Amino acid sequence: MSTHNTPPTHKEVKPIAPKVKELVANSKSIILGTVDAEGNPNSSYAPFVNIDNKFYILVSFMARHTKNLGDQKKASMMFIADESDSKQIYARERLTFDVTTTQIERDSDQWNTVVEKLKEAHGKVVEVIVPMEDFIMIALNPVKGAYVNGFGSAYFVDENLDVLEHRNDINHGQKQD
Repeated sequence: MSTHNTPPTHKEVKPIAPKVKELVANSKSIILGTVDAEGNPNSSYAPFVNIDNKFYILVSFMARHTKNLGDQKKASMMFIADESDSKQIYARERLTFDVTTTQIERDSDQWNTVVEKLKEAHGKVVEVIVPMEDFIMIALNPVKGAYVNGFGSAYFVDENLDVLEHRNDINHGQKQD
Protein backbone atom coordinates (compact mmCIF):
# COMPACT_ATOMS: atom_id res chain seq x y z
CA MET A 1 0.00 0.00 0.00
CA SER A 2 1.36 3.40 -1.00
CA THR A 3 1.80 6.04 1.67
CA HIS A 4 2.39 8.87 -0.83
CA ASN A 5 -0.92 10.52 0.00
CA THR A 6 -1.02 9.52 3.66
CA PRO A 7 -0.70 12.49 6.00
CA PRO A 8 2.19 12.31 8.45
CA THR A 9 1.64 11.75 12.14
CA HIS A 10 2.16 14.70 14.49
CA LYS A 11 5.60 13.41 15.53
CA GLU A 12 6.73 13.29 11.87
CA VAL A 13 5.68 16.84 11.00
CA LYS A 14 8.39 19.40 10.37
CA PRO A 15 7.39 22.92 9.35
CA ILE A 16 8.32 23.92 5.82
CA ALA A 17 9.97 27.31 5.37
CA PRO A 18 7.29 29.81 4.32
CA LYS A 19 7.36 31.24 0.82
CA VAL A 20 4.55 33.75 1.16
CA LYS A 21 5.89 36.39 -1.22
CA GLU A 22 6.71 33.76 -3.86
CA LEU A 23 3.15 32.42 -3.79
CA VAL A 24 1.76 35.93 -4.30
CA ALA A 25 4.32 36.77 -7.02
CA ASN A 26 3.43 33.58 -8.92
CA SER A 27 -0.32 34.27 -8.81
CA LYS A 28 -2.32 36.19 -11.38
CA SER A 29 -5.69 36.07 -9.65
CA ILE A 30 -7.12 35.89 -6.17
CA ILE A 31 -10.09 34.02 -4.81
CA LEU A 32 -12.56 36.31 -3.05
CA GLY A 33 -14.91 35.47 -0.21
CA THR A 34 -17.60 38.10 0.35
CA VAL A 35 -20.96 38.39 2.09
CA ASP A 36 -23.98 40.53 1.35
CA ALA A 37 -26.00 42.64 3.79
CA GLU A 38 -28.04 39.57 4.82
CA GLY A 39 -24.90 37.50 5.45
CA ASN A 40 -25.24 35.37 2.31
CA PRO A 41 -21.78 34.20 1.20
CA ASN A 42 -20.34 34.49 -2.29
CA SER A 43 -17.12 33.08 -3.72
CA SER A 44 -15.50 34.54 -6.79
CA TYR A 45 -12.13 35.51 -8.21
CA ALA A 46 -10.45 38.45 -9.84
CA PRO A 47 -7.14 39.17 -11.57
CA PHE A 48 -5.05 41.55 -9.48
CA VAL A 49 -1.87 43.57 -9.17
CA ASN A 50 0.09 44.01 -5.96
CA ILE A 51 1.48 47.49 -5.34
CA ASP A 52 3.14 48.03 -1.97
CA ASN A 53 1.21 45.09 -0.48
CA LYS A 54 -2.17 46.44 -1.51
CA PHE A 55 -4.04 44.33 -4.01
CA TYR A 56 -5.98 46.07 -6.76
CA ILE A 57 -8.77 44.53 -8.78
CA LEU A 58 -10.81 45.88 -11.69
CA VAL A 59 -14.31 44.43 -11.44
CA SER A 60 -17.76 45.05 -12.87
CA PHE A 61 -20.28 46.62 -10.52
CA MET A 62 -22.81 44.18 -12.00
CA ALA A 63 -21.01 41.29 -10.28
CA ARG A 64 -22.35 40.14 -6.93
CA HIS A 65 -18.92 40.19 -5.30
CA THR A 66 -18.35 43.82 -6.33
CA LYS A 67 -21.54 44.96 -4.60
CA ASN A 68 -20.54 42.97 -1.51
CA LEU A 69 -17.04 44.48 -1.49
CA GLY A 70 -18.46 47.99 -1.73
CA ASP A 71 -21.29 47.55 0.77
CA GLN A 72 -19.49 45.57 3.47
CA LYS A 73 -16.02 47.15 3.10
CA LYS A 74 -14.37 43.86 4.10
CA ALA A 75 -13.76 40.42 2.64
CA SER A 76 -11.41 37.48 2.55
CA MET A 77 -8.91 36.83 -0.23
CA MET A 78 -6.95 33.68 -0.93
CA PHE A 79 -3.97 32.67 -3.03
CA ILE A 80 -3.66 28.92 -3.55
CA ALA A 81 -1.24 26.66 -5.39
CA ASP A 82 -2.55 24.82 -8.40
CA GLU A 83 -3.87 21.34 -7.61
CA SER A 84 -1.58 19.82 -10.23
CA ASP A 85 1.45 21.28 -8.41
CA SER A 86 0.40 19.93 -5.01
CA LYS A 87 1.81 16.67 -3.67
CA GLN A 88 -0.98 16.35 -1.11
CA ILE A 89 -4.45 17.75 -1.83
CA TYR A 90 -5.14 18.31 1.89
CA ALA A 91 -1.97 20.34 2.28
CA ARG A 92 -2.08 22.71 -0.70
CA GLU A 93 0.04 25.80 -0.26
CA ARG A 94 -2.27 28.75 0.44
CA LEU A 95 -2.40 32.24 1.86
CA THR A 96 -5.60 33.79 3.18
CA PHE A 97 -6.14 37.36 4.32
CA ASP A 98 -8.86 39.34 5.98
CA VAL A 99 -9.01 42.58 4.00
CA THR A 100 -10.72 45.94 4.06
CA THR A 101 -11.77 47.52 0.79
CA THR A 102 -11.48 50.96 -0.74
CA GLN A 103 -12.84 52.08 -4.09
CA ILE A 104 -10.31 53.98 -6.21
CA GLU A 105 -11.62 57.06 -8.01
CA ARG A 106 -11.71 56.64 -11.78
CA ASP A 107 -9.06 58.68 -13.66
CA SER A 108 -7.25 59.66 -10.44
CA ASP A 109 -3.45 59.40 -10.35
CA GLN A 110 -3.78 56.18 -8.35
CA TRP A 111 -6.29 54.77 -10.87
CA ASN A 112 -3.94 55.55 -13.78
CA THR A 113 -0.91 54.01 -12.02
CA VAL A 114 -2.80 50.82 -11.21
CA VAL A 115 -4.25 50.56 -14.74
CA GLU A 116 -0.71 50.66 -16.17
CA LYS A 117 0.37 47.88 -13.77
CA LEU A 118 -2.72 45.84 -14.70
CA LYS A 119 -1.84 46.19 -18.40
CA GLU A 120 1.72 45.00 -17.69
CA ALA A 121 0.44 42.02 -15.71
CA HIS A 122 -2.59 40.96 -17.74
CA GLY A 123 -2.18 42.37 -21.24
CA LYS A 124 -4.41 44.10 -23.74
CA VAL A 125 -7.69 42.87 -22.27
CA VAL A 126 -7.25 45.60 -19.63
CA GLU A 127 -7.37 48.22 -22.42
CA VAL A 128 -10.76 46.82 -23.42
CA ILE A 129 -12.13 46.71 -19.86
CA VAL A 130 -10.96 50.11 -18.55
CA PRO A 131 -13.26 52.29 -20.74
CA MET A 132 -16.31 50.22 -19.74
CA GLU A 133 -18.21 52.36 -17.25
CA ASP A 134 -19.44 49.36 -15.26
CA PHE A 135 -15.87 48.48 -14.20
CA ILE A 136 -14.59 49.94 -10.97
CA MET A 137 -11.27 49.57 -9.17
CA ILE A 138 -11.10 48.29 -5.63
CA ALA A 139 -8.08 48.15 -3.34
CA LEU A 140 -7.93 45.14 -1.03
CA ASN A 141 -5.98 46.17 2.06
CA PRO A 142 -4.64 43.20 4.06
CA VAL A 143 -5.33 43.22 7.79
CA LYS A 144 -4.14 39.80 8.98
CA GLY A 145 -3.37 36.54 7.29
CA ALA A 146 -2.53 32.88 7.55
CA TYR A 147 -0.18 30.86 5.35
CA VAL A 148 -0.17 27.07 5.12
CA ASN A 149 2.34 25.03 3.13
CA GLY A 150 1.94 21.54 4.55
CA PHE A 151 0.83 19.48 7.51
CA GLY A 152 1.95 21.16 10.73
CA SER A 153 3.32 24.05 8.68
CA ALA A 154 1.06 27.04 9.23
CA TYR A 155 2.06 30.63 9.95
CA PHE A 156 0.52 33.93 10.95
CA VAL A 157 1.22 36.67 8.40
CA ASP A 158 0.97 40.45 8.79
CA GLU A 159 -0.33 43.06 6.35
CA ASN A 160 3.16 43.42 4.83
CA LEU A 161 3.27 39.72 3.88
CA ASP A 162 5.84 39.12 6.62
CA VAL A 163 5.62 35.92 8.63
CA LEU A 164 4.98 36.69 12.30
CA GLU A 165 5.24 33.22 13.83
CA HIS A 166 4.73 29.53 13.28
CA ARG A 167 1.23 28.48 14.24
CA ASN A 168 1.78 25.35 16.28
CA ASP A 169 -1.65 24.45 17.65
CA ILE A 170 -1.43 20.70 18.24
CA ASN A 171 -4.26 18.89 16.42
CA HIS A 172 -5.77 22.25 15.42
CA GLY A 173 -6.91 23.02 18.97
CA GLN A 174 -8.77 19.74 19.55
CA LYS A 175 -8.70 18.49 23.12
CA GLN A 176 -6.10 15.82 23.90
CA ASP A 177 -6.90 12.78 26.11
